[in-house]
This record gives sequence, C-alpha cells and structure tokens, in this order.
Amino acid sequence: MPRPSVREQLVEAAMECFHERGFNGTGIQDIARTAGIPKGSVYNHFENKEALAGEVMDRYAASRRLEMLRDENLAPVSRLRAHFEYLAADLERFSYGRGCMFGNFGAELSNQTDAMRGKVDARLSAWTDAVTRVLEEARAAGALTSALTPGQLGQFLVDGWEGAVLRAKVTRSRAPLDGFFDVFDSLVV
Repeated sequence: MPRPSVREQLVEAAMECFHERGFNGTGIQDIARTAGIPKGSVYNHFENKEALAGEVMDRYAASRRLEMLRDENLAPVSRLRAHFEYLAADLERFSYGRGCMFGNFGAELSNQTDAMRGKVDARLSAWTDAVTRVLEEARAAGALTSALTPGQLGQFLVDGWEGAVLRAKVTRSRAPLDGFFDVFDSLVV
C-alpha cells in the first residue's frame, strides 16, 4: 500500500490535534510530531496554521455526510433523523469529549480571525440549507405540520444541535443529544 503524502499526513494530524486541543492549544510542532515529520515541512505545504485549519475544516465538513440528506430512498423525516443519529454516533466514538469542529472553531476563533469565522459560518449555512431542503420535501409530502417555515425550523435544528453538542461535551454524556431528539420528534412531524 502506498504511503500517504506528507500533505495528507499533515491534514490528518492537524484534524486530530485541533479536535482534541483546539486551534489555540495546538502548535505547528504538535501537528508535525503527530504527523511524524519535521516541523519545517509543514510550511512546504501550508502558508500558515490558519491555512492548514481551513483545509481541516473542509475535510471535517466532508465527514459530516450531508449527502445522506439527499438520499431519496428514505422518507424526508426519517432521513433527517438518521443524519442527526449519524452525528450522535460520531460524538459517542470519542465519549462526547470532542464536540463539533464547526462549533469548537466558531467559539474559539470568531473574535480572532475573519477568515475562519467566515469559513465556519459558510459551513453552518450550507448545513442549514441542506436541512431546510429536507424539511421542504417533508412539507410537500404532508409529513411536516409545524407552523414554522422549513427555513426557521432548519435554522433552529442546526443551532439546537450545536448547543446540544456543546452541552454533551461539557457533561461527557448523551443526555443533551437525547433532549435534542425529544424536541426534534415533537417539532418535525
């Protein structure tokens, strides 16, 4: 099996480090050590730590499997719930200690860098749009009776999820996610 490229090793190592310790708690040396490469090699592939974090954010976004929301083999409400259950299972793999990288970076970096704040906002907006499209399908199929518009409900679900994930990270417990699903089940019918 071919050895992964140095760039790939750096992105994987940075994702691990940023998710465990945050952007400010991670130095270039930490990333290089985790990747098993010399520190100077990082700058052969990335202009700075922020550029590397941007690529990590892209990779993390891809791992959130938004394509699940387009799978028309499942009814819209079932598809949406399955998406959030997938995210919950991912959090459970790390005993709820890592949280969501969008939320983590948003909380940590929104006052430090316009570029990262914009990237986080773009990712959250794309996710909200994807959730809203599923809710629009559910409304068209008669499966969504909420008085809220799909856009309002989509925004609320993404924001509510991020809050539940933060609370799960603090408590190291699934209980906040279960609370999210209780509200989901009462609103998305």
